[in-house]
Amino acid sequence: MSHKVEQLPDSYAYLGEGPHWDIETQSLYFVDIKGGKLLRYDYKENKTYGAKVENEEHTSFVIPVQGEIGKFAVGCGCRVVIVAWDGAAPVAKVERIAYTLQQGDEVCKHRFNDGKADPRGRLLVGSMYLEHNVKKPFGELYRLEKGQPMAVVRSGLTISNGLTWNERTNKFYFIDSYDHEVTEYDYDLDTGVTSNPKVVFKHAEHMPDGMTIDTEGNIYVATFNGHTVYKINPSTQEVLLAIKLPTKQITSVAFGGPNLDILYVTTAEYVDQPAPAGFTFKVTGLGAKGLPMRKVTI
Repeated sequence: MSHKVEQLPDSYAYLGEGPHWDIETQSLYFVDIKGGKLLRYDYKENKTYGAKVENEEHTSFVIPVQGEIGKFAVGCGCRVVIVAWDGAAPVAKVERIAYTLQQGDEVCKHRFNDGKADPRGRLLVGSMYLEHNVKKPFGELYRLEKGQPMAVVRSGLTISNGLTWNERTNKFYFIDSYDHEVTEYDYDLDTGVTSNPKVVFKHAEHMPDGMTIDTEGNIYVATFNGHTVYKINPSTQEVLLAIKLPTKQITSVAFGGPNLDILYVTTAEYVDQPAPAGFTFKVTGLGAKGLPMRKVTI
């Protein structure tokens, strides 16, 4: 089956990341990490809106909050904040801090990176050392549950990245980018506890970044510096498809559209990449569908 790759209008981000498809608004939310910005692509209007998060330099993910219209959990540096945004205004307002990595008055040397809501609405979010080029295993993966303190799921990470779940098989997939691996875990949906890690994909050359899953349990892995999103059967570890993009730094993926059959792909222009680096793309004609993305309970 042939697929088609097209660029979304006005979707430029210096370091695009964290795509989240919201069924209710038929919108793709994503971030520009370096600009401290939120973006929203409106499917019906075929238009992209952007907002600066007030007083913030970094935004690493954006997830709608369950039961609160116009409220989002956003990774901002070493904090997870609740932000109010109507999806169109040029500024998004921080309402409160939900979690922080900072201890007392110390200067925070880490920041939150990729984050997603699990099938029960818990927020799983990882951290990384502030300097991208420092390969130090100081990052952690956290489980943030309403009314609970932050729980550490994994330690010793470099760049905590892609996350996705197969609720049917109770599996959780996770990427630590500098390992060049995708690891599958057994996932207890009642407790959020992971066990029995198993590597299901490894790429010798390209660094995996963001990730999503389709209804058949195949995972889609964006490769930073690889021009490619790989479709992988994690059971057989077979690469089923290599989706080529017209730019190099592929950061993340999410299924969306009215039928959840469009694969949205964020990219980066990190360090002097030629156009169309940094734009978000849609891939149609894949013959696959994604799962509804969960809002976060926080």
